[in-house]
Amino acid sequence: GAVLWRRLLRKRWVLGVVFGLSLVYFLTSTFKQEERTVRDRNLLQVQEHEQPIMWKVKFSSGNSSQLSNQCRNSVQGKLLITDELGYICERKDLLVNGCCNVNVPSTKLYSCDSCLPNGCCSVYEYCVSCCLQPNKQHLLERFLNRAAIAFQNLFMAVEDRFELCLAKCRTSSQSVQHENTYRDPIAKYCYGEYPPELLPV
Repeated sequence: GAVLWRRLLRKRWVLGVVFGLSLVYFLTSTFKQEERTVRDRNLLQVQEHEQPIMWKVKFSSGNSSQLSNQCRNSVQGKLLITDELGYICERKDLLVNGCCNVNVPSTKLYSCDSCLPNGCCSVYEYCVSCCLQPNKQHLLERFLNRAAIAFQNLFMAVEDRFELCLAKCRTSSQSVQHENTYRDPIAKYCYGEYPPELLPV
């Protein structure tokens, strides 16, 4: 069998067929790759021209969940929770419907404790509560309208202002420098338009 293969491979027409098939495969693969690249480039250009981005965020005073007397909240805090109405309370003061108990003296509305003037806070829940202030609406709209293409996937998924504040206050690549250290290790949760200022190393 091996001798027969060697004899066949010595014949020029066999080598020509092998070379021809390899060339066809190479050209087909190259053409498909080029087609994909052109399609991706065209899609990116279409996205860049679709300004302003059509965001789904609703900046209305009433949320549908308020009508059912239920609240969404920031969930993960060990000590503090912020509900979608903008109240921040201790976890022990959270009602069964997910809302903060407003009758407890320590519960605060739209609290910016731990937040700096640039919109960066040292506590996530205060960041969300402060972000929900009615007077922050213009700032949030301005951010959304100027958000880079890179942030579309992150912020296009949000449905309303509460979800926007939850997403905005989470730490992201904007909060870090050199991919491994916080730009501001204290105030790292930001609802503002711009990332924290770089601290001197």
